[in-house]
Amino acid sequence: MTEQTQAATPYANLSPELILEALESVGLQPNGGLLALNSYENRVYQAEMEDGSFTVSKFYRPGRWSDAAIREEHAFTAELAAAEISVVAPLVIDAESLFEYQNFHFAVYPRQGGHPPNLEIEEDLEVLARTIGRLHAVGSAATFSHRPNLSCQRLGHDSRSFLLDNGFVPPDIETAYASVTEHLLQRIDPLMDALPAIRIHGDCHMGNVLWRDDTPHFVDFDDCVMGPPVQDLWMLLSGERPDQTYQLSLILDAYNTFYDFDPRTLAVIEALRSLRIMHHAAWIARRWQDPAFPLAFPWFESPRFWSDHLLELREQQALLDEPPLTYL
Repeated sequence: MTEQTQAATPYANLSPELILEALESVGLQPNGGLLALNSYENRVYQAEMEDGSFTVSKFYRPGRWSDAAIREEHAFTAELAAAEISVVAPLVIDAESLFEYQNFHFAVYPRQGGHPPNLEIEEDLEVLARTIGRLHAVGSAATFSHRPNLSCQRLGHDSRSFLLDNGFVPPDIETAYASVTEHLLQRIDPLMDALPAIRIHGDCHMGNVLWRDDTPHFVDFDDCVMGPPVQDLWMLLSGERPDQTYQLSLILDAYNTFYDFDPRTLAVIEALRSLRIMHHAAWIARRWQDPAFPLAFPWFESPRFWSDHLLELREQQALLDEPPLTYL
């Protein structure tokens, strides 16, 4: 396999046999039962052990993170677990949590059951907000050295350049896309300057929170970064502006019990949402040569997707003109 082919199909050699051998290489005893779990950036598998227990193994996408960056992710989750915050941290075997087998780097986790939180239940929303406040209190105690910062350049400008330079934007809307994103990023750049940055989860959508026994269990710190705390909070909001204002009061009253929120950063919520929209499209494009992506996102090359994407970005322009949410 050539280097170019390997980069395009990084998991071509990740067979069930290799996965089981990798687990055996760190002293585990799988009985052969494997279940692929929903993940595209990495490959994640549930494996049954000979004793009837289950583990979840994550095989990191080759070349995405350095070993040092992955170890920082693991160290952060261990720090949170030590503070009695319910996170799913990797197993430590012989003083190591990151392993290598046949050129694949992987980690092994205990299986955690649960379901996404119901944000319509006010008590659950408050529990979730308090837990994120505790997470940020720990996150503010140190900094990452090997993981990236949440920046407009990385999420916005680099995403825009990749999509335009590689021909993913259809020719009939390319000029409009270039114009809208240029003006959007001109608005966002100054908003992102000098934001407070601490260690955060970074991708705190509700699919990464498992609710069980009245407790939120945080999983998948693969995108943990240095960034503004509001990044882990804005995805808890939904509905129209009055709904979001009310939700925000519940969230921040609970959150401030453990970590002081800077209300000035409410002004960047729509900027962060815009960057997430742009980055998501570019993420799919960057992975398009991975066979799993055309299967998972068949609509990505359709004219309808790109016209809707452009409309969504224009709507974000309008939202940036509105006053930010207020915390009363």
